[in-house]
Amino acid sequence: MNKFRWAEMREGMALAFDSLRAHKMRSFLTMLGVFIGVLSVIAMASIIEGLNRSVSNQIQNLGSNVIFVTRFKIGFSFGDRSEEERLRKPITFETGEAIKEFCPAVDAVSPQNYVFVDGGNVAKYKGNTFKRPSLFGTLPDYERVNNHYVEQGRFITDIDHHFKAMVCVIGADVAEALFPKIEPIGKEILVNNHKYRVVGVMEYRKSNLGRNSNQIIVLPYGTFARLHPWEKELLLVVRSRSLEEQQLAMDQIESALRRQRGVPYNKPNDFELATQEQLLESFRSVTMGVFFLMIGISGIGLLVGGVGVMNIMLVSVKERTREIGIRKAIGAKRRNILWQFLIEAVTLSCTGGIAGILIGTGIALLIGATTPLPAAVSPVWVFIGFTVSVSVGLVFGIYPAYQAAKLDPIVSLRYE
Repeated sequence: MNKFRWAEMREGMALAFDSLRAHKMRSFLTMLGVFIGVLSVIAMASIIEGLNRSVSNQIQNLGSNVIFVTRFKIGFSFGDRSEEERLRKPITFETGEAIKEFCPAVDAVSPQNYVFVDGGNVAKYKGNTFKRPSLFGTLPDYERVNNHYVEQGRFITDIDHHFKAMVCVIGADVAEALFPKIEPIGKEILVNNHKYRVVGVMEYRKSNLGRNSNQIIVLPYGTFARLHPWEKELLLVVRSRSLEEQQLAMDQIESALRRQRGVPYNKPNDFELATQEQLLESFRSVTMGVFFLMIGISGIGLLVGGVGVMNIMLVSVKERTREIGIRKAIGAKRRNILWQFLIEAVTLSCTGGIAGILIGTGIALLIGATTPLPAAVSPVWVFIGFTVSVSVGLVFGIYPAYQAAKLDPIVSLRYE
């Protein structure tokens, strides 16, 4: 690009900023639509990118040879369940025992049965309280299946399970809250009016979303079943002997559960099996749906902003008709006038876009720092936000710029 064109661009930008300063409120309202549109895109893209990374990391922590056994399909569903789904039997402890007995390709099975009380679970030790921990019963295989091990003490044992011992293993956050300066092993805590002796503390695991692995209280399954006999429905997490045997393990599980649950040969499964990849794909499909919805809403803001830019530029052309006539009279070409007003439109739009990028990035980082929602600001989306704001200025600025360029200099000079 030659020096003359650079000079034109600098002059156009200078005139655009002069116009911004001269009409502050009008310029602010013009940029508002672009600002909101770009801000929404950057903030939502950052949060969804962070969610995808967080969930992906948490699921991958389990290992690639993990299989989830559930009553219903994992993921979000809309509308009522079908009659066939409503008639499905719950996944129970006996379901897990059938998998252990009839599936040689399975290495370990972890039944996880959760309890929720009104107002949330509460754990206490003397004057310290931890609110809303995840309270569940499981078996010793939980550590291997979930790839999450004790850091202090020990995990629950088969003896704890069979004798329904009143013991528990607590997460790192629970230990820090209840025992800030003392050793937790051997101490008795009160959880929902039941006393448990702490026998272990789980290692800290970074967690940003959903069930926080550091905020758990783990009971022996036998103890949990005795204290909460009405809680029959559970989640089964199964680990195959190797990744290569995962499909074989799934086939064996399907066969064993159809037999154990009495599913006729001509009927579909009344349970669901999902791998790590299927779980991730299900989550990503939901987040992408939310993202495209937000893109649509942001697009409306950008459209409004673009129309605002076009209207303001048309008003500017009208107000500066005499100036355009003078410039043409002293030798300015149509191309020069076109460039001047096009650069002004792009500058106006880009100012709103850059402000949207900065504020949107700030909001995303603030949300990531102050809430459980993670945020990952991607340079790709910053570039897209900037490109969109430039495009809005170009698309909606071309018509006013063309109108200015085609003005007759003689008529323009007579304009009052």
